[in-house]
Amino acid sequence: MGGLTELTVPFAGTVLRVAVAPGDVVPAGAVLLVIESMKMEHVFEASAPGTVDSVAVSDGDAVQAGDVLLRIDESAVAFVADVVEDDTAEEATVGVRPELAELRARVATTLDDGRPAATERRHAGGRRTARENIEDLCDPDSFEEYGGLVIAAQRARRGAEDLVANTPADGLVAGIGRVNGDLFDTERSRCAVLSYDYSVLAGTQGQMNHRKKDRLFELVERLRLPVVLFAEGGGGRPGDTDMAVVTGLDTEAFALFGALSGKVPLIGVVSGRCFAGNAALLGCCHVIIATPDANIGMGGPAMIEGGGLGVYRPEDIGPVSVQVPNGVVDVLCTDEREAVEVARRYLAYFQGDVRHWTAPEQDHLREVVPPDRRRVYDVHRAMELLADEESVLELRPSFAPGMVTALARVEGRAVGVIANNPRHLAGAIDAANADKAARFLQLCEAFGLPILSLCDTPGFMVGPEAEETALVRHVSRMFVVGASLTVPFACVILRKAYGLGAQAMAGGSFRRPLFTVAWPTGELGGMGLEGAVRLGFRRELDLIDDPVERASAFDAMVARAYEHGKAVHVAEHFEIDDVIDPAATRQRFVHALDAAAGRSGTSGGSDGRRPFVDTW
Repeated sequence: MGGLTELTVPFAGTVLRVAVAPGDVVPAGAVLLVIESMKMEHVFEASAPGTVDSVAVSDGDAVQAGDVLLRIDESAVAFVADVVEDDTAEEATVGVRPELAELRARVATTLDDGRPAATERRHAGGRRTARENIEDLCDPDSFEEYGGLVIAAQRARRGAEDLVANTPADGLVAGIGRVNGDLFDTERSRCAVLSYDYSVLAGTQGQMNHRKKDRLFELVERLRLPVVLFAEGGGGRPGDTDMAVVTGLDTEAFALFGALSGKVPLIGVVSGRCFAGNAALLGCCHVIIATPDANIGMGGPAMIEGGGLGVYRPEDIGPVSVQVPNGVVDVLCTDEREAVEVARRYLAYFQGDVRHWTAPEQDHLREVVPPDRRRVYDVHRAMELLADEESVLELRPSFAPGMVTALARVEGRAVGVIANNPRHLAGAIDAANADKAARFLQLCEAFGLPILSLCDTPGFMVGPEAEETALVRHVSRMFVVGASLTVPFACVILRKAYGLGAQAMAGGSFRRPLFTVAWPTGELGGMGLEGAVRLGFRRELDLIDDPVERASAFDAMVARAYEHGKAVHVAEHFEIDDVIDPAATRQRFVHALDAAAGRSGTSGGSDGRRPFVDTW
């Protein structure tokens, strides 16, 4: 080791500064020269300790590639090492660089702690901030924000300091995080989350946050990420000035978001006021989860008054007392905390199977349907017993209560369940019930969820009043959607299975499902027994003059028809696949899912099964 070492320049440039002189002792890493080339500064450092022997250039000199800049004698290594040790001991502590300090201060203004007044107003109203909801939803330290430094496009009318302080993120916190990471791996738990911030310009849709939505929605489609949207806000914002906009009708966000339907799970959460454009995005979601204080409407008070339709308070427009029974809201929660929990739970059905589960005692299924064929019962009890414990999430329970639709798990596998409710119109299927079922079947098909149908229906609702609801069109949706299903589908007849309504519950035909079985309480027919007797034996009954004798004859004919339509008799003619012990239902369904394994699954995307899921 030792001798002279030449330092040469590898490119042409200009010497900005010579930092050493002959005789200087330098440690390894010491700055020797700074040279500018192509408007960039290049620092040359000592590769080893030594003594500067000579310097060949001066400040301002032009140099060419290969020129010698200086020579260093590396022979006095021990001496230099001592010098380096002394210098190191006296090294001063370096503080935070100014640009990093500036960034930290700017980011702080976007966070809740940096906006104490706005945060306190939300808390005083019993509400959480946008960031608090996101923090609660996402796994710890997993949310990565996009566009956090954006401010409202109002520079022409407001100062930059005002916009930074009062329009952080332009009222939309958006990014990608993880949800349910304790149950699923990184790929399956990844999720896009967007939350309007009502504390910023009433959560309205501005020019910049539209651009943020466009960016996130494009990433969502590319990466196939589920979306959770917190939709509180007032719709379009007329006060932005920085871009030339006449109508804003060329905004891409609604088309981009609508195109995600059927491709990725879309979850909408709303509390407080949600009007106009915010409500339009909410309405595109597969599920809408709301709190009691939510108001949802396609127009807010200003829009209604501007249309000459009257003056209303925001609280009068689309309250949950209207939007829950009419089917707009799928799940009503007590508060934002529960709403976030339900969103997390709902998303899990579309993220995959879970390992750990427990099953209820299946013998209890034998007691669900009463022995008296006219006695009503709670079909929810059957669903709860067939599914894994605490795994059932019912959707739209207050809308069309004659049809029950729910997500559940069976041995950890996510499934969809539809069931007739004998407590409402004896389980007859009217227009609203059919719409509810058809839309739910689409959801299951789009995301590969197997379907279990629990049939107990006297058929489609009939009568002049029913026909006024466009019944023919609505109930036929169940045939069209049912015929298009590719996911594993099974039908279990609990009691009544009559006419077209029963066929609709089986996807159009008892031959469509993987299996169609009945419990021993099952009774089947082309139409309701009483109606069938009156229609088929009218002549015989009309010949009986005595009313008492005629009624007795009618009852006897109905009893014979019941015996003829008993599940066991129908199974003898192989019009259904089997009659089973109710306690064996879950096992039968599991075996069917095993047989269909690999042909469908919760892959988290349509895979060509459905291009979209109807919003209704």
